[in-house]
Amino acid sequence: MEQFERKVTKIGNSFGITLPIELLKQVGLSHGDDVQVEVKDGQIVLRKKEKVVLPEGVDAEFMNILNDIINEHDKAFKGLVNR
Repeated sequence: MEQFERKVTKIGNSFGITLPIELLKQVGLSHGDDVQVEVKDGQIVLRKKEKVVLPEGVDAEFMNILNDIINEHDKAFKGLVNR
């Protein structure tokens, strides 16, 4: 596994890192792509966000609201699994 060292830099009011083009090519990312950021076992995990094509008649705004509700109540939903 290749390793790259980068510095955290200030970008406006946030912080960020740059990624080498070779690394982006390896994982199929390019400028403007969306990524998902997750903290798992104390490590930052980046994934290319998969594009979801909604079926005809399904409103994207409704799906965004539904996703927000699911994220907000994730712990409660997971607790219902074992009931």
